[in-house]
Amino acid sequence: MNLREKISTVFQKRFNESPAFIVRAPGRVNLIGEHTDYNDGFALPMTINRSVWIALRPRNDKKVSLRSLNLPNSAEFSLNKIAHGKNWDEYPRGVAWALQRADYPLQGWEGILASDIPVGAGLSSSAALELAIARAFWAVNRWDWNPTKMALLAQKTENDWMGLETGIMDQMVSANGKKESALLIDCRSLDFNLLPLPKQITVAILDTATRRGLVDSAYNERVTQCQKASNFFGVDALRDISPEKFKKQAKKLDPLIRRRAKHVITENVRTLQAAEAMRAGDANKLGQLIKESHLSLRDDYEVSSKELNTMVEIANTQTGCLGARMTGGGFGGCAVALVKNSATPSFSTEVAAIYQKKTGLKAQIYLCHPTNGAELVDEKAEG
Repeated sequence: MNLREKISTVFQKRFNESPAFIVRAPGRVNLIGEHTDYNDGFALPMTINRSVWIALRPRNDKKVSLRSLNLPNSAEFSLNKIAHGKNWDEYPRGVAWALQRADYPLQGWEGILASDIPVGAGLSSSAALELAIARAFWAVNRWDWNPTKMALLAQKTENDWMGLETGIMDQMVSANGKKESALLIDCRSLDFNLLPLPKQITVAILDTATRRGLVDSAYNERVTQCQKASNFFGVDALRDISPEKFKKQAKKLDPLIRRRAKHVITENVRTLQAAEAMRAGDANKLGQLIKESHLSLRDDYEVSSKELNTMVEIANTQTGCLGARMTGGGFGGCAVALVKNSATPSFSTEVAAIYQKKTGLKAQIYLCHPTNGAELVDEKAEG
């Protein structure tokens, strides 16, 4: 039974009727362009075929009630007075708060939620949850759905409600994703281009079975360090500094800040080169750029981990792997690899076995393809 069927079945048992609406929003994996989004740079993520699903029906009052099949407790609150909650129910509360602040009219609803996106793995389970919640509110209220505006409000939930200084990439791709394509996102203008994946490759997500919490990690510290570098150069964001200008003045920077800035500046260049490689169908070039990205994240930005480095090293030695790197915020979670289609069965088996032998941890390997962004997938016919 897939998640769509599961939430429908549970909904039917709980409410004695089928859901009025079913919505979903996907997670994402970032191919390249890591820690560039909050520097107004470029990112190249794609949605994955793992999502947050919600089956729901409208209520006649201002209450929201949401039960998760994955997480304990329920999210229950009034739209008349939204206060902070505990644990995962901060997300529906925060999205409702952000929508209200943007003057969207909100009616209450109740529903059942399920997800197959691993939490804390760097696959944007939180952004998918935010966009699924926003789609649920849209389903019962029916204002105009603008994917990029919804992405910005979801980001506002992270920044102003949750206290995380995250960029816009995760929400943008979960809102705007399309089947069979990655998105090259300009995180300053929010313009994006759809880029087809090279047909000869499969994207493999390599879950290290380690987790990180961004609030407790050095994520916000990296944001501050990048701001210091931007201030040194007298620009709004590191996106405005060319590699040539950086090289001329880099020695004047504090060594730590210099390494952080170097990663962001070179990563933006790699991301644009990766987009060109995708347009040309050059999977080998794309793979090489992904390898270079990991080295930069490991050595200059220092957001990798022992397990991530081990996973990437194992993947890169496998036949048919064109390139692998850590993906997501770092400090744990997942790596991503580009693998030739013909090599995927042996790749998955070998990587998991070698990783377990070296670390004692059991990895999960997900073979993924891009899906549509946040959407209404089912609506009960009236009458």
